[in-house]
Amino acid sequence: MNRFIEVHPASVADLSALVPLFDAYRQFYGQPSDPSGTEQYLFERFSQLESVVFLARDADTGEALGFAQLYPAFSSISMKRAWILNDLFVGASHRRQGVARRLLTEVIAYGRLTRVKGIELSTARSNAQAQRLYEELGFERDETFISYFLAL
Repeated sequence: MNRFIEVHPASVADLSALVPLFDAYRQFYGQPSDPSGTEQYLFERFSQLESVVFLARDADTGEALGFAQLYPAFSSISMKRAWILNDLFVGASHRRQGVARRLLTEVIAYGRLTRVKGIELSTARSNAQAQRLYEELGFERDETFISYFLAL
């Protein structure tokens, strides 16, 4: 399908379109469905200005297709801000139609607009399709650092 995809920064006014996508995203990663918890979580991010969410819609129908969520980070070494692309999701029936590419293009433009040092993201080692897209758009694989995480 060749559709025109419009992407805009989401706000509280977009919650009704964003919640089902975000809930599906969480389920994709093995979490139980929780629409009310999802709505509360997103409302808090918006109201406390803790993240930036971009929402992709079909320009003709207005249907929500996918989203990307950025969280701020800071680099002490460069003394600059960065963005962490923490969440990127496209609804199952809209994949392989350019939605993720369109979202990422908007995220990159936003990074340039906000003059950050860069945009960081992580993906599963097995997600070769996403890795190809990231690399096509100029993201470089980190071969220097090893990441660790402590679950609490």
